[in-house]
Amino acid sequence: MLQPRDTPSRERRELGGLWSFRADLSPGRDAGFAQRWYRRPLRQTGPVIDMPVPASFNDITQDPSLENYIGWVWYEKEVLLPVRWLQGDPAPRLVLRFGSAHYYSIVWVNGVQVVEHEGGHLPFEADISSVVQGSPSTLCRITVALNNTLSPHTLPPGSIQYMSDKSRYPKNYFVQNIKFDFFNYAGIHRPVVLYTTPAAYIDDITVTTTSSDGVAAVQYQVSVVGSTANSLSLSLRDQEGKVVATADGSVGELKVLNPNLWWPYLMHENPGYLYSLEVKMQAQVGGVLLEDVYTLPVGIRTVHVTSTQFLINGRPFYFHGVNKHEDADIRGKGLDWPLIAKDFNLLRWLGANSFRTSHYPYAEEIMDLCDAYGIVVIDESPGVGIKLPESFGNKSLQHHLAVMEELVRRDKNRPSVVMWSVANEPASELPPAAHYFKTVIAHTKALDPSRPVTFVTDANYALDRGAPYVDVICVNSYFSWYHDPGHLEVIPLQLTAQFENWYKTYQKPIIQSEYGADSVPGLHSDPPVMFSEEYQQAMLREYHSVFDKKRKEYVIGELIWNFADFMTNQGTTRVLGNKKGIFTRQRQPKAAAFVLRDRYWKIANESSCLPPVITSHSLFLK
Repeated sequence: MLQPRDTPSRERRELGGLWSFRADLSPGRDAGFAQRWYRRPLRQTGPVIDMPVPASFNDITQDPSLENYIGWVWYEKEVLLPVRWLQGDPAPRLVLRFGSAHYYSIVWVNGVQVVEHEGGHLPFEADISSVVQGSPSTLCRITVALNNTLSPHTLPPGSIQYMSDKSRYPKNYFVQNIKFDFFNYAGIHRPVVLYTTPAAYIDDITVTTTSSDGVAAVQYQVSVVGSTANSLSLSLRDQEGKVVATADGSVGELKVLNPNLWWPYLMHENPGYLYSLEVKMQAQVGGVLLEDVYTLPVGIRTVHVTSTQFLINGRPFYFHGVNKHEDADIRGKGLDWPLIAKDFNLLRWLGANSFRTSHYPYAEEIMDLCDAYGIVVIDESPGVGIKLPESFGNKSLQHHLAVMEELVRRDKNRPSVVMWSVANEPASELPPAAHYFKTVIAHTKALDPSRPVTFVTDANYALDRGAPYVDVICVNSYFSWYHDPGHLEVIPLQLTAQFENWYKTYQKPIIQSEYGADSVPGLHSDPPVMFSEEYQQAMLREYHSVFDKKRKEYVIGELIWNFADFMTNQGTTRVLGNKKGIFTRQRQPKAAAFVLRDRYWKIANESSCLPPVITSHSLFLK
């Protein structure tokens, strides 16, 4: 699935702004209505309100029942289509695309169902040409039924629990149980776009790259839909617009002499170098010559994993980065350009060269900037909270495989994506986890043989049944927080033993994929106590001292949990969300941010790939 772009042969229009919105907020409604596997949405119910798109619906109104709402909601918008989109012989193809909607979606156009999609965080689309081009009007009514209910077989999983004690709960009272620690925001979270292509069009492009001895090879495969009588020409241009290689045909290779490689941020003076691959198609349809043009950014880089190192372009790469969330005040998980720009400025201020898309794929707009800025990404599926035995069954497995197909299809051409993560903290010690993760990882490797695959574990090294199948061990631990809370002195012994046990067992490089402590901004204590800014600083320093010893051996990265505070479900251990961020939810630094900044810049300047004059104050936006 190609990302919509404006080209000489294509147009796109984003359908943002306010949509009409309905939800059934009536007291005592049956949970069966919330669950799509019990009942289909038969009608729109509830008062109509205005709802911004993209945004989560939870925090927009003053109604607390909408904040924690589980079930069907309805979005609707009418748009006028340009006449040129409806006419022609042959007429252009018109596609309706959703960047993501949480979690189960059914879409109608002018009352005709056009697409149904399960899962959030990834795009889906429908060709609506036949619906709108046969209409006597240029008015197009788009209706979306959206259900955020999670079952044991969704990703992430969840369950509906009925509270049947009528002496304690109202009639039909139910709750959504989840096994992950972030708020289950819902809504149309990413842009809704209408875009056109010619009747015969470039459907997909797959690119892989290699480089050796001053020569790079860009292998490509292009698929065309709508005509078998077509021709393809390809041109690869550098950032100055100079054509550096050309080719013809649907499958082939472009040779580039003395290529500018795609390097991570802080690993090269010119990180994130992107070429432009222009693909032109000409095809005969009904005696008419059609042309389609699509331009794909291409970064030339290689990835290789040894028993002790992670190599990018043949050089050792050390992940010094963060875990994040798509999370902000009011808009929840909705795409937010000012926040995205702020986050990338903070990442580079911090000296972070990488992040994991914990715990779901992030917006394409974020991934575009990672490609352009040289921020390395561990691209994670929504496989978080896989804890129950029934979530390892065949129904769950088949859905997980389908989700990985969607994720790889979306992000396969991104140079910033160096590794796939299929899950976070599953119950990988359970017996069915062996077959489950062997299958998911093998399937992901078959989809994309060019990248390593992992999942993130918090299981005991001796019991983990999925670890034998990963290329890199990613382990989460919270010594002196969830384990031995308040006892910083245990970290050196326990963290060292963690690394040594994992490496002795598997002989694979290790990333500390999560570590951290909650801190309440402005809460101070000396000596440090839990939840103070000083305790968060002290914990980081204890971890760092062990990292510095083990990164000389086989530890290849450290990702702090978390970049910024984020919202969670209410609970006795969560005061307005998770406070493990080194920045507040409003992106103000805590004391720990300066500890991490000093460390990351020190690590960056140890690299021989960087000129010694580069400091944290001498790098600016590209």
